[in-house]
Amino acid sequence: VTGPPRTADLLLDALATRFTAGYGDAVPAGREAVRAFRRETDPEQVLRWSWPASTLAAELWDDEAWTELVDRHVRTARAVGALTELPLALDSRVVVHSCDGDLDAAALLIAETARVQEAAGGGFAPYGAMTLAAWRGHAREALPLIETGIGDAVNRSEGIGVSVAYRAEAVLHNGLGRYEEAFDAARQACAHPHDLVTANLGLAELVEAAVRSGRHDAAKEALDRLTRTTDAAATDWALGVQARSRALLGQGDAAERLYREAIERLGRTRIAAELARAHLLYGEWLRREGRRVDAREQLREAHTLFTRFGASAFAERVVRELRATGETVARHGADAAATLTAQETQIAQLARDGLTNSEIGAQLFISPHTVEWHLRKVYVKLGITSRRLLRTVL
Repeated sequence: VTGPPRTADLLLDALATRFTAGYGDAVPAGREAVRAFRRETDPEQVLRWSWPASTLAAELWDDEAWTELVDRHVRTARAVGALTELPLALDSRVVVHSCDGDLDAAALLIAETARVQEAAGGGFAPYGAMTLAAWRGHAREALPLIETGIGDAVNRSEGIGVSVAYRAEAVLHNGLGRYEEAFDAARQACAHPHDLVTANLGLAELVEAAVRSGRHDAAKEALDRLTRTTDAAATDWALGVQARSRALLGQGDAAERLYREAIERLGRTRIAAELARAHLLYGEWLRREGRRVDAREQLREAHTLFTRFGASAFAERVVRELRATGETVARHGADAAATLTAQETQIAQLARDGLTNSEIGAQLFISPHTVEWHLRKVYVKLGITSRRLLRTVL
């Protein structure tokens, strides 16, 4: 066969290299495949290959490509009415939103996913929902979802699904400060190095949980594994997470330099949730060094970010640290918009953006009359009387 290789061939070659030759050898081929797929314009190819391509981008710690490919997957599935493909695309977008700190947007997409699945039939393990619940720190919601996710993944023989669930559990417990439980979950999340994305992210959770639970040998072993992939990827996301993880095992000036490097590198990415965690860990370290004023600066920034995200467990962890520095932290009250349900919020935002009731109904698989009914409830809750005021209050 003559001519340049197809995009699909590049993706398959990169994935084959990843699974047979190892991470480092797969990086050049993976980058070439992701670049090629970002240029793909055929909707059929976009729908067929977006999930492996976006997963490969995340495996390479390429947050820009990951976000772009997942966004395009959602847009294309909506545009062509691919109802069987749309839930997978939306679920991927939920995970992206969870990493970039937009947990409210993630919640809206989960609500949309449920409606699409109801309209199209079928379903899959709630990977996006469990990831969101973990970042929010809602143990009562997250733990049953994780348990269900593990069971569904086992029944479907989806080994990576089990790892996704355990990684979500590790995030949940690290946020809550339950480091023994986080250690057990993180160790399961990264038990299989061939699990794309999840094994890498699980290692970062394992380093933090191991250090905080006094298992320094396990932390060093996890850091060594993490370093091999992050050095090979060499993106700001990768090296930022590596620097933060190294700082946890560091001391003195070396640890401080690593925390500052982590904040600088992660600040250049879309992965705002990991940036907030870098501020938190740096603030915790500064407090333990007796530098309470410097600690407050980092902890306040972490608190601002986690509060904005709606990551309640991590926010409460910051509050405990701030109080240990002698600072009083005011709790934020809920505003009127917070009383809207997920579906009401989504309808209100679409109406605010100029979509008609018919257009909103078509996107959300409900009738225009149902849209109008929800909007009337929104107006009452927000204390407004018309659609044009939504832009002001939202």
